[in-house]
Amino acid sequence: MIQFFLGHIAQAVEHLKQSDGPLAAFYLGRAYAQHGHFDDALKAFEKAEKSGYAAQQVQLQRAGVLRQQNHAGEAKAILVKLKDMAAHNSEFHYQEGGLAEAEGDTPRAAKSYERAVELDPSHTASLFRLGFLNDLTGNDHDAISYYEKCLKHPPVGKGTLYNLGVLYEDNGQFDKAADCYRRLQRADPLDERARLFCKDAEASLTQYYSPEDEQISVQFRQVMEIPITDFELSVRSRNCLKRMNIRTLGDLTRVTEPQLLASKNFGETSLEEIKIIMTQKGLRIGQSLEQGQQYEMRYRPQQNLSPEEQATLNKPVSELNLSVRARKCMNRLNIATLGELCQRTSDELLEAKNFGITSLNEVKEKLTSYGLKLRGD
Repeated sequence: MIQFFLGHIAQAVEHLKQSDGPLAAFYLGRAYAQHGHFDDALKAFEKAEKSGYAAQQVQLQRAGVLRQQNHAGEAKAILVKLKDMAAHNSEFHYQEGGLAEAEGDTPRAAKSYERAVELDPSHTASLFRLGFLNDLTGNDHDAISYYEKCLKHPPVGKGTLYNLGVLYEDNGQFDKAADCYRRLQRADPLDERARLFCKDAEASLTQYYSPEDEQISVQFRQVMEIPITDFELSVRSRNCLKRMNIRTLGDLTRVTEPQLLASKNFGETSLEEIKIIMTQKGLRIGQSLEQGQQYEMRYRPQQNLSPEEQATLNKPVSELNLSVRARKCMNRLNIATLGELCQRTSDELLEAKNFGITSLNEVKEKLTSYGLKLRGD
C-alpha cells in the first residue's frame, strides 16, 4: 500500500494483487479505479466486502465506479440506501457531488464537495473536484489553493499535478510548475507528456523579455562576436591567440590572465596590448568567468526536495572522481556541488576551455550513477 499512497498506482496494483486480506483487496479496488480499470475495481471491491471489509465503505466506492461507468441510476440507488451516513461520512457527500456533477448540477456538486471537506479536510478527491470546478470558472487563486491542499494528503493524483502545474505556469510560477512535472516523471518515468511539460517549464525559468534589455543584449553579443583579426595586434600576440583557438573578444572573456601568460612566448607586453583593446570595448579578460555566477540567469534548484535528494545535490563535485581536464572545467566555472553542476546545460559546459564531447560524456555518465542529469537533458 506504500506505493498507492506515494501515487505510484501501477506499481501498487502489482503489489496488491500479490497480497491477501480485505484491506489489500479494498485498496486494490481503489488503485484499479484510479487507473480506469473499472471492471477489475468492482471485482476487487466485491472480494474486499466478502472478506470482511466495512460494507458501507465498499458500497460507496462501488457507487463511484458505477458512476464513472455511466451507470448513474445504480450509483444513485446505492447512495439512497446509505443516506443515514450523510451526517458523518465525507465519502458519502463526495459521491453525491460526483452524481450531481454528472447530471450537470455544478452548484449542488460544489456544495456536496464542500460538505465533504468540512467533515474531512484531508478528503483529496473532494479537494480536487473543488479545485477543478474553480479552475473551469477562471478562479485561479482558489483552484491553486485546493490543488495545493491535495499535495498534503497522499496519494496525489496525476490530474492534480498536471492541473496545478498548468495553473502555476499561467501565473508565472515556473519553478513550482516544473516541480509538479518532475513528480509526475518520478511516478512514471515513461510519461512523455510530463517530460515535455517539465522541459518547457524549466526553459521558461530563464526567459524574461524587456525591449531595453533585448537591445542591450543584442549590442553586447555583437561586441562579443568581434573577431580578433579586426584589431592591429603584434605577430606574437596573434600567434598566441591562434594557438589557444581564441577567435573573438568573447573568447577572451572566457579565459584568465594567468592562462594567457602560461602560453608560449606570451608575456606582459602582449597581455597589456590585449587589455587595452578589451577596455576600449568595455570588456575585461576573464569577465564571463567572473560574472557568470552573479549575472547568468539559470534554472534554480527544485523546491520541496526530500532530505535524501537534497543531500545528494549538496555532495561535492569531487565525489564524481572526474578526469583532470573535467575537474579543471569545474574549477573554472566555479562548480562546487552536484546541484550546481545539474544547473548547467551541455552547451554551457562545452563552452569551457579544453572541455569537449569526451569530457561531457564522462560528466553525464558520472551524474547518472547518482540519478542526476544536466539541465535540459
